[in-house]
Amino acid sequence: MDESLRKVVELLLPRFADWAVIDLITETGEVHRSLVLHAGSDGLTVREDLQGPMPPVPASSPMPLSKALRGVSSALAGPKTYAVPADSEVAVAQRKLFAATGIETAAIAPVKGPSEVLGAITLGRTAVEEPFAPADLDLLENIGRRIGIALENARHYQRQRQIAATMQRYLLPQLPRLAGVEMTVRYLPAPDASHVGGDWYDAFPLPNGDTALVVGDVVGHDLEAAAGMAQLRNMLRAYTWAQDDPPHHTVERLDQAMGHITDVSMATLVLARLETAPSGGRALTWTNAGHPPPLLLDPVGRTGFLGDGKGILLGACGDRPRPQGHVHLHPGSTILLYTDGLIESRRQPLDVGLQRLKDDAADLRHRQLDDLVDDLLVRSRPADNDDDVAVLAIRIPRNP
Repeated sequence: MDESLRKVVELLLPRFADWAVIDLITETGEVHRSLVLHAGSDGLTVREDLQGPMPPVPASSPMPLSKALRGVSSALAGPKTYAVPADSEVAVAQRKLFAATGIETAAIAPVKGPSEVLGAITLGRTAVEEPFAPADLDLLENIGRRIGIALENARHYQRQRQIAATMQRYLLPQLPRLAGVEMTVRYLPAPDASHVGGDWYDAFPLPNGDTALVVGDVVGHDLEAAAGMAQLRNMLRAYTWAQDDPPHHTVERLDQAMGHITDVSMATLVLARLETAPSGGRALTWTNAGHPPPLLLDPVGRTGFLGDGKGILLGACGDRPRPQGHVHLHPGSTILLYTDGLIESRRQPLDVGLQRLKDDAADLRHRQLDDLVDDLLVRSRPADNDDDVAVLAIRIPRNP
């Protein structure tokens, strides 16, 4: 919203005015002077000292700004307009604005969206010989309506994003405590505010003593994707808990039911079971439904992707048998499960991102697990990636 307002105002200055002032009404009904911009000989300057909270809008004041903020009408104004005894604190604030800026003539109009008044826009000129005329108000009212539509849409989208982000945050679980196993997770939202994703991680104990590990990604970047993620996550938890099946059978059942029970059309995930191996130590059994492969850092310094168990994504073909992979985890081993936001870039093939992750993990393998994950998020995540990221990492300590 701030960037959009700045761009609009930059189109107006200096061709229509020397000053532009944007007052916005917040969702709680308070008024905030959000932008004061001056076009001088050295370019555009933001006057932050003139910005900030404004007094409440009087319900019946006839003064131009008060009427504009109520959505009543637009009007012309000048220093003499506010030289009369002030009928409100808003009038006092306007008198101070005219004195601080040297504005001699101003045009003030409401900023209206389709369903609500969002604020007011003021254009000011310091040159007395070119005062605003009543005909200028038509143009300013049109600009105010266009700004209002954009702002109202932005607010609606922001509310949707906040709902989705809150839902997503509360659905991400607390990690179980596992004897002899280190575990850490990270979730980073998309850097682009227009994206809310369906990425998730999960980890929970099973009745037989194993631990289920999940990282997944529902197709889409909106509230529906976040809601679909919740549906799929809960279904997978129920199937994994209720049936003592290997991961590939559980995902087969999930794939068959997904289209009938959820609103999810397609998704990728890795479902793994961390087991206590009969010969001692730990073992990992997993199936991969179209997801980036888990990364293994073994105790002797080798780093490689677990390519076994690779199948197609969920929703593509519900009746195809799924493969499964198995690996013994020696003390000192680290497993990294992650979503494609850690490796994907529009500027390079996916293999390049995978190779960078592998190389970075090899360089960082001696770090503590939390530090390893944090450093990978900084080093491996492409700068142009606009997706969210979920990471789940486990390590089998050398001396549990």
